[in-house]
Amino acid sequence: MKPIFQFIVNEITKRKLKKNKIELNEIEKEIINTKVEFTHFIRDSFFILLGIISAAFGLKGFLLPNSFIDGGVTGISLIISESTKLPLSILLVIINLPFIIMAYSTISKQFALRSIVAIFLLAIVVHFVPFPIITNDKLLIAVFGGFFLGMGIGLAIRGGSVIDGTEVLAVYISRKTALTIGDIILIFNILIFGIAAYVFSMEIALYAILTYLAASKTVDFIVSGIEEYVGVTIISDKNEDIRLAIIENMGRGCTIYSGKRGFENVEMF
Repeated sequence: MKPIFQFIVNEITKRKLKKNKIELNEIEKEIINTKVEFTHFIRDSFFILLGIISAAFGLKGFLLPNSFIDGGVTGISLIISESTKLPLSILLVIINLPFIIMAYSTISKQFALRSIVAIFLLAIVVHFVPFPIITNDKLLIAVFGGFFLGMGIGLAIRGGSVIDGTEVLAVYISRKTALTIGDIILIFNILIFGIAAYVFSMEIALYAILTYLAASKTVDFIVSGIEEYVGVTIISDKNEDIRLAIIENMGRGCTIYSGKRGFENVEMF
């Protein structure tokens, strides 16, 4: 596997060198950057594929056979599918499409492209891959259906994409109003559960809330871990390059501390 990996990295680096005139002393740095980018791409792709399988298992192994729903775009798709008998796989793509177009302008082109690929793959897996029906117990369906669906959404987010466009809408509205992303998602899902209570029954709507809680807590755990936040402290002479990389490439915030070395009395950042 390692020779194949090295060959791919070399080919990508050669293409970059042909497009851009890079000095000889910068070639080694470019190779290292390409290795990092390619490693991240493989890792992200693995997370997305694993997320798709998990979400499809949650849908077809638990929720779909028992007419259960969840929040977000997936919940809307499930409600329409149960009401009209249209294939869920088609609805997942159609309803998510406006949110992905929104993501293209509000977040990034790469994020939008990854998301549309992930949603298409989820639709294909849901439509063509058979999954066993695990249980008929309503409580287990709500809890574990939400767990596997939430795991899928969380893994897809870790891979740099979404398979449910609700988060994209929440980010967009939060920038235009005083509402937080969490508030917007909550309001959005309350509307969905209200529709579910009207279309189906109050019991299904209540189980849907339980499914949503299980899914949302699983997403939080997958994306953020047990801690409320994750912080990284970096001390380097190239602090300005690192700051720009964090802000521009990763889209994250950072705080700069000024200090001095104890032995050399040299100022560091």
